[in-house]
Amino acid sequence: MNPEFWRKRWQEKRIGFNQSAANPLLVEYIKHLDLSAGSRIFVPLCGKSIDMVWLAAQGYDVVGVELVKTAVQDFFVEQNIQYTISQHVENPAITCYQGQLIEGEERRTITLWVADIFTLTPTDVGPIDAVYDKAALIALPADMRTKYSEQIRQLSGNVNKSVSVDSIDNNVAPQLLMTLNYDQSKKNGPPFSISEEQLQQYYGSHYQICELANVPTVIGSTPNLLVTEHAWLLSHK
Repeated sequence: MNPEFWRKRWQEKRIGFNQSAANPLLVEYIKHLDLSAGSRIFVPLCGKSIDMVWLAAQGYDVVGVELVKTAVQDFFVEQNIQYTISQHVENPAITCYQGQLIEGEERRTITLWVADIFTLTPTDVGPIDAVYDKAALIALPADMRTKYSEQIRQLSGNVNKSVSVDSIDNNVAPQLLMTLNYDQSKKNGPPFSISEEQLQQYYGSHYQICELANVPTVIGSTPNLLVTEHAWLLSHK
C-alpha cells in the first residue's frame, strides 16, 4: 500500500481504527504469551495505540514501528510522556522516539521507530520476547502480507541477546494476533478481512496457530456489516 495513503489518513484524522481504551482481547489473552515482567513486546504499525500504554503499565517494555511521524509524536504528547529523538546511524530517513511510562517506582520504556517496517533490522529493534499485532496484518493488502509476515519473523527472531540472527528459525517470538473476518465484497479495506486459511498461508510454516477467541465487532461507519474479530496465539512449532 502506498505510504501516502496512511499519511493522508492521519492528516485528515480519518483514524477510526484508533481506540480510546485497551483492546479487551489483549487484556483477556495476553496471559497466553507467558511473559515475565520486563519482557519486550513488539507492536508493528502501532500508530498511537492506547494498547501500548496498557502494555507498559503491566510491566513490559514496548517497541513499536509506525510510518507516520505525527502519529508517534501525538502518542507521546497525548500520554504526557517526555521523549528523546535520535536518528538512525545509517539511514537518516529513520528516527527513533523513546520515553518512559512512570507509575510509582516503576519505569517502563516505550521505543517507537518512525520508519517503513521493511527497512528495520533485528539489530535496530533489539531482542523481542513477543509480538502484539492488532492492526498491522489487517491493514495490508493481500500482495504485501507474505512479505510482512516474513519481516515480522525476522524482526522478532532475536528472542534473547545471546541469540544470533542465524538461529532465527528456532527462536521465533510468540505472537498475539488479531484479525477480522467479514464479507469483503461489502466493504473495501483497510481493514481487510482475513480467513483462517490465509493465516495458515502467511504463518503456518513457522508457527503453531491456535484460535483463542472470536467475538462480534463493528468497523468504521458500517454498523450493519457482520464482522468477527479473532484472537490468535502464534507460537513456535
